Amino acid sequence: MQWQTVSDPSDPRLEGFRDLRDPELRRSREAAAGVFVAEGVTVVGRLARSPYRVLAVAAVPEQRSTVTAELEGCSLAGGAALLEVPRPVLDAVAGFPVHRGVLALGARRPLTALDELAAEARTLVVLEDCNDHENLGAIARAARALHADGLVLTPRCADPLYRRSVRVSMGHILCLPIHASGPWPAALDTLRSQRFTVLALTPAADAVDLERVAVGPDDKVALLLGAEGPGLTAAALAGSDLRVRIPIRGDVDSLNVGHAAAVALHHLAANRRLSG
Repeated sequence: MQWQTVSDPSDPRLEGFRDLRDPELRRSREAAAGVFVAEGVTVVGRLARSPYRVLAVAAVPEQRSTVTAELEGCSLAGGAALLEVPRPVLDAVAGFPVHRGVLALGARRPLTALDELAAEARTLVVLEDCNDHENLGAIARAARALHADGLVLTPRCADPLYRRSVRVSMGHILCLPIHASGPWPAALDTLRSQRFTVLALTPAADAVDLERVAVGPDDKVALLLGAEGPGLTAAALAGSDLRVRIPIRGDVDSLNVGHAAAVALHHLAANRRLSG
């Protein structure tokens, strides 16, 4: 692997890594350029092994050998630039101390059509208005670990490829097919037409306890979750087949949505194993 040393913060080869601390600016730039940023050695390695194309990697000198080992055997198509950047320069470009010392620029790809995603999946995670990047990343990590086959996001969800989402998911979000739905909650009708049962996760006391929900090995299930705080809208709840809850102590009102997703997905995966 051929590394290039870059010591000037204004070098155009670093342009894709500039101003990472400004979410609004980054969102507009990344959307216009069709790129996203990954952070950390492990996450960059997963990017290199994912369906997304690596455009550039920037690493501080002390991380160069670690990154080289992580990328060994990966095909960096299209002549991805490998840039060795002194830490003060990388920090100045990013706009904050890059403690992990490694950044990568990836090329976005078209999202998956809902019909295509639903045709191949048994378990989908549907997120309504999940506008917190870290929660989205945590849910994606749980989804990947617990055998979900993809994510369906409503229009007001956070960007799944924003740096914090990718980082919190430990790069696993890059290995999940993602669909961004149009009209909502019409996507639930589409899933139901593809034989999915839509389970709406809610802390409501009159919902069915999750432990009473049985899932067979060939059953198709869409787990529907809302944003932290407001939860699911009335329209989403009305569009589900069954409202389910995780039994918790009465003096605790709810779980973090990322934790709730993990608990529910574990239950579904365990049910499939036991019934299979």
